[in-house]
Amino acid sequence: QVQLVESGGGLVQPGGSLRLSCAASGSSFSINAMRWYRQAPGKERELVASITSGGSTSYGDSVKGRFTISRDSVANTVYLQMNGLKPEDTAVYFCNMLIYTIVRAYNGWGQGTQVTVSS
Repeated sequence: QVQLVESGGGLVQPGGSLRLSCAASGSSFSINAMRWYRQAPGKERELVASITSGGSTSYGDSVKGRFTISRDSVANTVYLQMNGLKPEDTAVYFCNMLIYTIVRAYNGWGQGTQVTVSS
């Protein structure tokens, strides 16, 4: 079983920055797409950003120009640099990876990390 472990969440003032990380660990696996989702209280989970194995990126409209997704494919880690944070960015952030093992392909999820933007 591949484990995804997130880090980097916390409390930040409006206009501040945070960097989230999500590292995959296990044996005999490879990863294709990597994504970040978020879910605010009372709202559905939404896709924030994604990055392909080739490095192509896409972003949700609400975070374009403020967030940057990147990956270290050797370390099986995905990052989300969040700048210009707003109160409406407050949510639990989840990483998601398309994981390939010997027997199957599946979407793996991190445990979630809380990001709170407040003065």
